[in-house]
Amino acid sequence: MATNKTEEQQQQSQAGRHQEVGHKSLLQSDALYQYILETSVYPREPEPMKELREITAKHPWNLMTTSADEGQFLNMLLKLINAKNTMEIGVYTGYSLLATALALPDDGKILAMDINRENYELGLPVIQKAGVAHKIDFKEGPAMPVLDELVQDEKNHGSFDFIFVDADKDNYLNYHKRLIELVKVGGLIGYDNTLWNGSVVAPPDAPLRKYVRYYRDFVLELNKALAVDPRIEICMLPVGDGITLCRRLK
Repeated sequence: MATNKTEEQQQQSQAGRHQEVGHKSLLQSDALYQYILETSVYPREPEPMKELREITAKHPWNLMTTSADEGQFLNMLLKLINAKNTMEIGVYTGYSLLATALALPDDGKILAMDINRENYELGLPVIQKAGVAHKIDFKEGPAMPVLDELVQDEKNHGSFDFIFVDADKDNYLNYHKRLIELVKVGGLIGYDNTLWNGSVVAPPDAPLRKYVRYYRDFVLELNKALAVDPRIEICMLPVGDGITLCRRLK
């Protein structure tokens, strides 16, 4: 007969929760997630990415970082599509940026934008030591004015192979309206956090953290819009906190 967990069992279960920096896995089992990391991710993680991950782990906002398995996924994806000209909105300390830079050819370029240069500069020495800083054009400040300027010049239309967005969720749809013009036909846009801590299926009265509840409606709105956008085909993956890949069709 099934019984409820005792208080002691619940405390033991909570104590065993995965503490990995950037851990946003939607897997039911933390042991399974740890297996993926130890079997597939950590043995192949480039040394600079490991160093940056460990630096980021000491930062008070480390939950903002891209998880190690998602970094590995992005690195392989960029190689598969032979990306050369890319964009990243939302950089933090640069873990996903470094994953991208390592995947691009030596003459590849990343336009990287974030409102906080201080966080970016935390990871910059590692990026420089890895020999890929020359691929990055970092701009501090809101991304929207930069995107508007890019869209105004038609030579930028369809010029990006890949764009990764991990920033302010309340602007994702505004970004999409502009990015769809900038990514090439056949190119990819990746929107991060599209399953938003699993809250996208939580009941209205579910006990959620303030920031999770606030941004959930924006994430739900984005997901609905992407699902019916005829200009793209999409694939939502339960990697990290959920990433939706959008391939431009026309």
